[in-house]
Amino acid sequence: MKVAFLGTGLMGLPMANRLWENGVNLTAYNRTPEKLELLKQKGIQVTTVPEQATRDADCIILMLTNTMAIYSVLLSDTSWRTLAGKTVIQMGTITPSESKQIQESITAAGGEYLEAPVLGSIPEAKAGKLIIMVGGQRQQYQRYLELLKNFGSDPLLVGSVGSAAALKLALNQLIVSLTSAFALSLGFLQRQNVDIDAFMKILRESALYAPTFDKKLPRMLDENFENPNFPTKHLLKDTNLFIDEAENLGLDVSNLEALGGILDKAIKMSLANKDYSSLYSAITSVSEE
Repeated sequence: MKVAFLGTGLMGLPMANRLWENGVNLTAYNRTPEKLELLKQKGIQVTTVPEQATRDADCIILMLTNTMAIYSVLLSDTSWRTLAGKTVIQMGTITPSESKQIQESITAAGGEYLEAPVLGSIPEAKAGKLIIMVGGQRQQYQRYLELLKNFGSDPLLVGSVGSAAALKLALNQLIVSLTSAFALSLGFLQRQNVDIDAFMKILRESALYAPTFDKKLPRMLDENFENPNFPTKHLLKDTNLFIDEAENLGLDVSNLEALGGILDKAIKMSLANKDYSSLYSAITSVSEE
């Protein structure tokens, strides 16, 4: 099987490298040549022209920024002609509605489509320990199970196309909600001069604890948000996607809209490309309004 991997950014780069290390016949695409250099140095075929990656591929894996990028790269007037007889596996974070629309476009072009968004960040991508949620037909899942196992040991078939995208958004909603709640409690206790070690000891022993709290605590205490595994701007993008989809379902998202405002504030503080735990700085900074 020959695979075209489109999108070698923060997550795509280690994921493409996993395929190569496990002997998959691979061509990697990114519109930015610098993001292909490490793969090129390893002898992987690379290109900045998507049609060159997809033309001879049996399977196309997408790890692109958003739906607009997918349409631009894969479903342009020239690219869609290369999709007949190929399977597209979409692994980025998009809405269920967008995923179904992309499926329709790829099917109309003569291809097959399934979604397989992932939970985890760069360390898990490098180690092949991502959590993979699959939306598609069972026969597709079984056909590409071994390929997906390059990224995580136990890909889970959730249901039809759209179901895995929904699950991924629900999980990312928890990321912003949990992290912001922890940041607010931390900032509150610091200003009350309460010992943070005592706070963490009690929290770890309670039902309120989530491991992400300990992962983000040093970054927040030091206000060091460099070398992000997941940038603030991407979490804001995913939060807005959840809000749009949830509103269409008649859900009350007023609390999440407020958290989106905090992320937007962090971005205005020049923290867009920093780790998303930077929302701590947005919460604890003095408002100028």
